[in-house]
Amino acid sequence: MFAIVVHGGAGVCSGVHVEPALRGVREAARVGHGVLAEGGHALDAAVAAVMVLEDDPAFNAGTGSVLNLDGEVEMDAGVMLSEGLRTGNVAALRRVKNPVAVARAVMEQTDHVLLAGEGAGRFARAFGFTDHDPIIAERRAGWQRARAAMERRGDAYLPRLHDLLARHPELPAGTVGAVALDGQGRIAAATSTGGVTLKLPGRIGDTPLPGAGNYATPNAGVSATGKGELMMRFLTAKAVCDGARAGDIQTAVDAVLAAMAEQIGRDVGIIALDKRGRVGVGHLTPAMPHAWCVGTGEPVVRLSVP
Repeated sequence: MFAIVVHGGAGVCSGVHVEPALRGVREAARVGHGVLAEGGHALDAAVAAVMVLEDDPAFNAGTGSVLNLDGEVEMDAGVMLSEGLRTGNVAALRRVKNPVAVARAVMEQTDHVLLAGEGAGRFARAFGFTDHDPIIAERRAGWQRARAAMERRGDAYLPRLHDLLARHPELPAGTVGAVALDGQGRIAAATSTGGVTLKLPGRIGDTPLPGAGNYATPNAGVSATGKGELMMRFLTAKAVCDGARAGDIQTAVDAVLAAMAEQIGRDVGIIALDKRGRVGVGHLTPAMPHAWCVGTGEPVVRLSVP
């Protein structure tokens, strides 16, 4: 048995953005599934799927990432493997094409779990990741509109960020991620994000924090998306993996979403995969483009959970 599930971020997805998002997650699932079908490693499949999404400007990761308050891109990414609970992560990383590949290099080439900021950038260059500008014209224009709206209001920045983004649904939110199970029973999770528009420079979200936005155990793997501060407080990804030990993966996803809605907030989406190849998907946002493929079956692609 082998399987893969991917997501393109939880939030608002409507109008002209729907078809590119669905095409993107379908292609990511296809590429990751192809790795698994050839007997490849779960980590290779998950990273390959996420790189497809990082290279697609329709998503808020890699090329197409959103801009922070200063108009710069700072990206977070993480990978984790069920074998030995190995993990590698980068945070506030600038000017690389595929942050998820740098996160993998942290796991495989160092004794560390997380590198951030300038140090992460120096590490990336040392291991051959070339300079790349991830800012696209559409994101720059969106940042300019949002920054102008913020300045017109003239009040404090931080308390109003969530409300400002709610008034500008065209601004991309969320994260991209993939979870893969290979034929040897290994589970890998990989997640990547540009964060949130107008975030303070240096802000780090849930994606590179194992157990918050990304996690993999011998029982299950999870990639989460949404408002990162919620996942950081709840340890969302680990909570789902822990729940999967006791029963069905979808039940674990639903239970965590219900608990988060009751205790801290609803801006969250989850994809999960257990050791039997069973898929769990859920979100409390209007949409979360996602796709999965189990065994030799065809990809299933959806904008939201029915």
